[in-house]
This record gives sequence, structure tokens and C-alpha cells, in this order.
Amino acid sequence: MITLRIQADETLFETVPDLKFGILHYNRISLADAPGMLSGRINLFYEELKLDLADKPVTDFPGIAEWRKVWKAFGKDPGRYRPSAEALMRRLKKGETPSPINLGADLNNFISVREAVPCGLYDLDKITGPVEIRSGGEEDEYEGLNGRMNNLENLLLTADSVGPFGSPFVDSRRTPASTDTAHALHVIYLCPSLSVDEAAEMTRGIGKLFTSVTGGRFEPAVLHAGRPAADLSAAEGK
Repeated sequence: MITLRIQADETLFETVPDLKFGILHYNRISLADAPGMLSGRINLFYEELKLDLADKPVTDFPGIAEWRKVWKAFGKDPGRYRPSAEALMRRLKKGETPSPINLGADLNNFISVREAVPCGLYDLDKITGPVEIRSGGEEDEYEGLNGRMNNLENLLLTADSVGPFGSPFVDSRRTPASTDTAHALHVIYLCPSLSVDEAAEMTRGIGKLFTSVTGGRFEPAVLHAGRPAADLSAAEGK
């Protein structure tokens, strides 16, 4: 059983006091096979959203607007370095549909677009030691899933004892969930305007949705100014 220790740097809440992170620890999931109807339902959702976006700016979605403000608060230009949910939304507005990757990544992208907030899904077997969510410094960088070296200065990031591995901008090539993943960490960059109870309800709902497809168990937590750290094992599960 993998126990996850995750903590948000308390200085983050000095910059954005209402910042909240939904954390899900998944255990014994299977990302090898997608149910036959899943791709069709996700694509139908994307097609309906494209129609909605035809007459609606991406920034009208509360999650997109709020995370642009968070970006600016930490000193990053959201017009140049777009939060991942906004980047996905803008692709849909152009008529592009996210390409299938694997069950975990496809579900993560769907949840990110549905909730209009950045999300990251990581293989816990590729993570070493406790996880910290913090703001990036000048020296923080990694090779991203976008195929480039990405500097993370003034961006929120997730890091283990090896170094940064994820962010709401783009994730690294070191820790992504794959078809072999059985234990995973899901980070949901929630809207700061949500109450703690609303954030907990949303996080739990995402965990239920994810495991309804992948099987396994999950344990949720919400990190915020009043609870910046959590220890999760998904031993009991939901």
C-alpha cells in the first residue's frame, strides 16, 4: 500500500488566500482498457461544447477566468503561458478535439474541460517521497509532455524529492499515468471562489466518476489555508 504525503507551501496562501487544491489518491485502478461507450460519450460532450463555444468566449467560464487571475497573482502572463484547461478549451473553440492518449489521460482531459480547471494525473510508482505544491523558482524546469524544456518560474508546481514533475501549465515526461498505472495521484486546481465544503464535494465527485470507469478505490482531500497538508493511502477507499 502506497501512502501519500502531500503539502501545499503555506506561502501560497499569502498570495491567494482562497487557493484550494483537490487531491485524490487512487489505489488498484486499471487504465488498460476503456469501456466501449466511453469514447463516444466524451466526444459527444466535446461536440456539444464546441457549439456552446461558437458564441461564447472561453473566459466566460468561471474556472478559466479565476485561474487567469491566479496566474497573474503569481507573476505569470496567462496570455503567453495558458493554464492547461484554457488551452484545451481554446483548441475546442477552434474545432479541434483532444486526441485519445490513454484511459487516464483521456479522463483527466475530460474532467479538466468539464470543470474548466487545470488537472494533473500522475503515476505514484514514479514519484519519490512526499509531494509538495509550491511556486516555481528560476531553477525549476523539466522536459514536458509538449516535447519542450519548460521553465516553471512563477508557476505553481508539484514536486517530489527528485524535483518538479507537474504543473497546471504542462506536466513532465517523468511521471504521467499510463496503461500500466495502478496507483495514482490526481491534483485538481479548484476555483478559489468555492467554499471548502463545495471543494470537498467536487473532489469527491471527481473521484467517484474516475473510479466508476477505472475501478479501484480513492481517498480525497482538499488542501487550503486551514489544512495545507494531508496523508492519504486509499486503504479504505470510497
